[in-house]
Amino acid sequence: MRHESGVEAAVEKEGGELLTAWLTGLVRSRDYGQLAQLRRTGTETSAHIRAGWCGPREQREVFERVAFLFAVYHQGRSVPSYGHGSLGAAARRIGDGAGRGPENPGAQRLFDRVVASRRVPWRHLQHTVARLRACDQHPPSWARLAEDLVRWHDRKARIAYGWSVDFHAPEKQTKRKDPTT
Repeated sequence: MRHESGVEAAVEKEGGELLTAWLTGLVRSRDYGQLAQLRRTGTETSAHIRAGWCGPREQREVFERVAFLFAVYHQGRSVPSYGHGSLGAAARRIGDGAGRGPENPGAQRLFDRVVASRRVPWRHLQHTVARLRACDQHPPSWARLAEDLVRWHDRKARIAYGWSVDFHAPEKQTKRKDPTT
């Protein structure tokens, strides 16, 4: 049993990295046609199908929808962003001069809707990615996002909880007090 879950985790990680490599390649090669196909909803395009091939068969929808989120973020961009951190860490960057993350009421409300959902909150994830794009902030790691969403319903993984911890993490201290003074 342990061996199987380890193999599944390796496949998921490889899938997220494979998806990210393919998507960033589309941006670098300026393949705006396939990126536009990925932004279409309601129809299965060849680009969606290719994105789904990056993951296990039973997780095709997750990979197709992460590709959609990637394409939304990269619309009109010529440089790909691999992103970094979890969705919670990325949502912490949403906001303006008045505050970001938990200090920004709009970001807080949006994030609360994401983590309160029992189902994968696709619509709220789309809004989160659109807000990151509008704020000119880095997205979450696309590979990690795919991996997290594959495990969304795994109670032991506690994805929403992990994202919440990252979102509400205390600010890093920029100045350390000298202990000798």
